[in-house]
Amino acid sequence: MYLIGIINSAIMKTLVIIPSRLGATRLPGKPLLKINNSSIISHVFKRAQEANIGDVVVATENVEIVDDVTMHGGRAILTSNNHKTGTDRIYEAFKKMNFKDVDLIMNIQGDEPAINIDDIKSLNDKMINYRSKMGTLAAKIVNEKDFQNENIVKVKTKSDLQDHSFSEAEAFSRLSEKLDNVYHHIGIYCYSAETLEKFVELNQTKNEIEQKLEQLRAIDNSIKINVSLAKSPPIGVDTEEDYMALKKIMEYKD
Repeated sequence: MYLIGIINSAIMKTLVIIPSRLGATRLPGKPLLKINNSSIISHVFKRAQEANIGDVVVATENVEIVDDVTMHGGRAILTSNNHKTGTDRIYEAFKKMNFKDVDLIMNIQGDEPAINIDDIKSLNDKMINYRSKMGTLAAKIVNEKDFQNENIVKVKTKSDLQDHSFSEAEAFSRLSEKLDNVYHHIGIYCYSAETLEKFVELNQTKNEIEQKLEQLRAIDNSIKINVSLAKSPPIGVDTEEDYMALKKIMEYKD
């Protein structure tokens, strides 16, 4: 399987797009907050580059984010400010940049500067090896309180997640009982180019709108989502407390 992945990786082409915007309600200006003198969005861009799975681009509606990314040597593109989801934003960027022969598009959230590089690589490899149409990441839930934490999205898979498995997702939710095969969902998605185009052409579903989970648009329209086991859940930045905690951890490591 590993050898096949190496061969297929040389044939298949992945493009990484990081959606980002300044308009977060709980933590305004989040992408440009500093950790070790670099913005959060620049940290995410750097980690995506270090994964070395393909070209990396930031898609944003804000000139300030474009300026910050390019100042740090990255590539960014301006998109519409009318997008309802990050996936709609990355599709616009994909079409605007007119990349040729792209097989897979990976959507890495712009607010997870500590995302594990090996997890990015693993998801990309499994998309290639399993010929999956859409994939994502999930981690084991360690703290039982997380099952009832609405800010931590859960995914239930058809079978137990192992290092080399790529089980199918059955459901996504914000609240869950402690059940077998329920994991902490990590908001990174990888699509085949055809699936991404199909996804954005679909109307938002009632479930998606009510739970504010765009992956439910795929589930509700019978688009299969495979799930790769991550080494650990990343520390997302949604509040001032999250930011200060992660800032302390990352600055201590450096």
